[in-house]
Amino acid sequence: MLHFELLATEGQARRGRLTLEHGVVETPVFMPVGTYGTVKGVLPRSLEEMGAQIILGNTFHLWLRPGLEVLRAFGGLHRFEGWSRPMLTDSGGFQVWSLGDMRKIGEEGVKFASPVNGDRLFLTPEVSMQIQTVLNSDIVMQFDECTPYQTKGHVTTEAEARASMELSQRWARRSRDEFERLANPNALFGIVQGGMFEGLREESLQALVELDLPGYAVGGVSVGEPKEEMLRIMAHTPHRLPAHKPRYLMGVGTPEDLVEGVACGVDMFDCVMPTRNARNGHLFTRHGDLKIRNARFKTDERPIDETCGCHACTGVAGGGGFSRAYLHHLDRCGEMLGPMLASIHNLHYYVNLMREVRAALDEGRFEALRARFKADRMRGV
Repeated sequence: MLHFELLATEGQARRGRLTLEHGVVETPVFMPVGTYGTVKGVLPRSLEEMGAQIILGNTFHLWLRPGLEVLRAFGGLHRFEGWSRPMLTDSGGFQVWSLGDMRKIGEEGVKFASPVNGDRLFLTPEVSMQIQTVLNSDIVMQFDECTPYQTKGHVTTEAEARASMELSQRWARRSRDEFERLANPNALFGIVQGGMFEGLREESLQALVELDLPGYAVGGVSVGEPKEEMLRIMAHTPHRLPAHKPRYLMGVGTPEDLVEGVACGVDMFDCVMPTRNARNGHLFTRHGDLKIRNARFKTDERPIDETCGCHACTGVAGGGGFSRAYLHHLDRCGEMLGPMLASIHNLHYYVNLMREVRAALDEGRFEALRARFKADRMRGV
């Protein structure tokens, strides 16, 4: 089940509403990443309170642990992890790509050794669809090959990118056929590949549009390419996707990337950056980034961001937030509360940024917000 309404536009930027089996998602939206069935260090209740509308699960890792027998017994991933709102699962293609020499890609699928116990496994488009049907995710991603920017110092050529893209096209058809055979009631998205080559991106896009899928994603970016290359593909591809269907930019990115992505016509984003950076003491704020490990914060009594309404900055029920000095102390001591509070703050910042973008699009002032956002972020903490 998927219904997408386009509510407003400003240039290529879009304001929409996505209705899925487990609820309604207002777009543009940022989706926190919950690789192993949890957004690291953050309770589902905290995600709901900050306004997270949809989160991700990882097909590859959940297949390995806890396994389909456990997930089938729970009727899918929602009840297993205690999340009642919509959920998207990736196909496993990116994780297989990241295995490097541990995997062998062929026409039928990918053979690899389990990083958990060494078992020999075979992941195909059909198996990916079967796993995601058990997970019962609202949005299912086709199985694809993530085209690398470079491998062992060798930058991918156009011929190599074409071969990879055409394999993903064939896997898209197989994913759709198996998805339909399984009578999965949820929504399948295709993934546009083609590396850093705009012509290949357009070929991939057209082939996927012919499959008439409920939604489309742009993959194969933020995989080691220079930032200007990623921005070039982001500017080129999303707005060429069908206007009446949701558009998802996979694995991107910084707050600046999100705002620019919206300007390029993107509706949905995900990235591990808010939580991964939080675990390393890197905090995002309205006025730039803050590295809490810096000695200058040792006695700083201010909250992370005085304009932020998250629990880390305001405290539970507004009872006073935690100081930069305290977070600095937690980080230096390796206390788990430090990355938990930092993750709550960073995710709140991302979720709230998209809330502000939606409000600006509703009122026809997105470009004004975009300009103010750039100025605020450059101001510094």
